[in-house]
Amino acid sequence: MPPDVQNTAGRAQRDPHRRGRGVPQVVLGGQDGLVNVLGVALGVAAATSSSRVVLVAGLAAAFAESLSMAAVAYTSTMAEADVYESERARELRHVRDFPALERAEIRDIYRKKGFEGDFLEKVVETITANRDVWVAVMMAEEHNLAPVDRRHAARASLVVGVSSILGSLVPLVPFLLLPVRVGMLASVAMAALSLFGVGAYKAHVTTGRWSRSGLELALIGIGTALVGYAIGTLLEAQP
Repeated sequence: MPPDVQNTAGRAQRDPHRRGRGVPQVVLGGQDGLVNVLGVALGVAAATSSSRVVLVAGLAAAFAESLSMAAVAYTSTMAEADVYESERARELRHVRDFPALERAEIRDIYRKKGFEGDFLEKVVETITANRDVWVAVMMAEEHNLAPVDRRHAARASLVVGVSSILGSLVPLVPFLLLPVRVGMLASVAMAALSLFGVGAYKAHVTTGRWSRSGLELALIGIGTALVGYAIGTLLEAQP
């Protein structure tokens, strides 16, 4: 098979939905870590002239934030799994105890989708013939819930935690090499470029214009972090 045909076939066999599956976790961890630590670094830098103090405060915030984000990613994934299982158990009871009512709900769901007459009844009959399919349809259509694999909780925690610590370290690098005042400007510039890159990558693997996505993420992140600088400036002005 020619190489171009092989490449085309390979692309066709890849699930396009898998490409962007981890993007929200990377963006969440990276953006959150970077913005929070940048805000801390700018706030401390505005109130002191010591690079060491900025680095100590920034590193403390970086590791605390990253561990917290990793824990939240794990617990939230597990909580989603618990919610799904709880609702599924409830639907199973309803299908067992009130089959006529649940069958009517299936009929109503597909009638709203445009199914009518004998075809509608055939759809309802097919779905309700299998209890697991019946409940899965109710979970998706009535509750807008999808099954959550608990094994993904550890992966989500790892991705968010690593992304957060990497993002957190970006705004601290300039303070290792430059005086505080110059380091502040370099830190903001590095953070803006990093956020722009994350936003552009998100658009590349999902949808949208890379330039708009990158600029949007950069402006939101830097604008949020500058609140830390404003607080540091206010504290510096106090006697």
